[in-house]
Amino acid sequence: MVWLVGAFLLLWIALGPGVLLLAAALLAVPRIRWWVQDRVHVSRRVALRSAGALLAVGLVVVLVPDGWLPVPPAPGALAGPSYVGRPASAQPLPAEEVPQNPHRSADDPAARPGPLGRQPEVDTAWYGLQRCGRLELTSTEHLVGLCASGSGRSLRVIDPETLRPVASHDVPDVPDAPDGAGCDGEAIYLDAADRAVLVTGERQVLAVRTARDGEPDLGTDATWDLKPYVPYGDCLVTVAPDWSGRIWWASHAGLVGTLDPATGQVGVADLGERIGRDVAVDPRAAYVVTDEAVHRLVAGEDGTPQPTWRSAYDGGNGSEPVLVDGGALALTDEVEERLGVRFVARDDGRTLCRQEVFEAGKGATDSPLAALGSGVAVTNNAGYRSPRSTLLGFTTRSGIARVDLADGACTLRWTSDVVSPSSGAVVSRATGLLYAWTKRPSPAGVSAWYLTAVDAHTGRTKWGVRTGTGLLAGSDGSRITLGRDGSAYAGTMSGIVRVHDRR
Repeated sequence: MVWLVGAFLLLWIALGPGVLLLAAALLAVPRIRWWVQDRVHVSRRVALRSAGALLAVGLVVVLVPDGWLPVPPAPGALAGPSYVGRPASAQPLPAEEVPQNPHRSADDPAARPGPLGRQPEVDTAWYGLQRCGRLELTSTEHLVGLCASGSGRSLRVIDPETLRPVASHDVPDVPDAPDGAGCDGEAIYLDAADRAVLVTGERQVLAVRTARDGEPDLGTDATWDLKPYVPYGDCLVTVAPDWSGRIWWASHAGLVGTLDPATGQVGVADLGERIGRDVAVDPRAAYVVTDEAVHRLVAGEDGTPQPTWRSAYDGGNGSEPVLVDGGALALTDEVEERLGVRFVARDDGRTLCRQEVFEAGKGATDSPLAALGSGVAVTNNAGYRSPRSTLLGFTTRSGIARVDLADGACTLRWTSDVVSPSSGAVVSRATGLLYAWTKRPSPAGVSAWYLTAVDAHTGRTKWGVRTGTGLLAGSDGSRITLGRDGSAYAGTMSGIVRVHDRR
């Protein structure tokens, strides 16, 4: 009987949940069930040994520090391909007209190279049930991750090679918004000094250093208390620097403000409309998307935000505003159950054009747009409500589309059929590829996740490499980050994954 149990376990590990369904179907046959019952006997010695082994595994999981073990795979290792497609050749995209903000760390993330799919290697680090939804890269090549679990949030400095945390710092959690949405607490950026600027659940903005004397270190350098301006029950949803170094922030209830980090002076304006997206900033103004309109604001002499125009749109919004070439702003909206990309002139707020994407009733997005010069790539997240949406091999609606703005008109350049349930695509102008966290449907019930590269010029899928299996291998909205060495990083529901070409 031992050999039968062993064979069953091996098949389950190799082929996934389908083996359990087959076993259940076989046990439904009376003669097979009786045969198994007559032969199943677990002695006390075997039971004690099994319990001891499980206890030992549990102790290892609890005692070993985060990042020292790989993410454990779910059953189904042989149920799907580990690599699809062929390696790509770099076809760089033109440089963008939008300049890099001097008060952000290091370089433009889109200017970094990504993997080309040449014998890609996948490294993982297990962080228990922590999801590091935002990863930023410092000028010293370390990753800074904002990680969250049911027990709270922490800021971590992470070694880019081993994926192990080298410094950790707990930060106050963010409460739920009054309507249960909008306060995910993932607003963060790195300033020119590699400090992590982030919001807390106590309605504060923190500046946390990530190094001291050239070594990784986390400690709060500055705290700015916004409780006098943001009432109890509201929360901060975004922070971003402008070209003067002033910090723009916004609250879920519709407050938009500025913060002078040198003096602590705060200016506030009330838009009276809900905000749930990041703010976009160019050298002259800040752009805020609410649930009703997109607003352009400039800072007055005392720092108080002053609205200069308001451009209303029909339907709901699913993405934060993105700066594109030609003095335009891109965002998404949904009109009559049809998702569309809208381009707005930054100088006066007029709508330049709108392009529908995906099929009616089958398109929605909750992910950032990827800026592609004068166009953007939008990812379809329709059908995704929680990680349970992708259980047992199920997927959501497919689609990544590129929309370009040319001569004041919109053009749908291409639509890809890849499935990226919850994370948006990121672009590497150096390689000319878009990178997305994707999932392939599986009749065997295996949830296999891939990093997939899509040609930004044509929309063709170049390659994909499996990064993990199971529920915890999903990203649940985490953003992909590119490294300067050609690596791609992403946080999953149980750790961090790195994909890079073999060297």
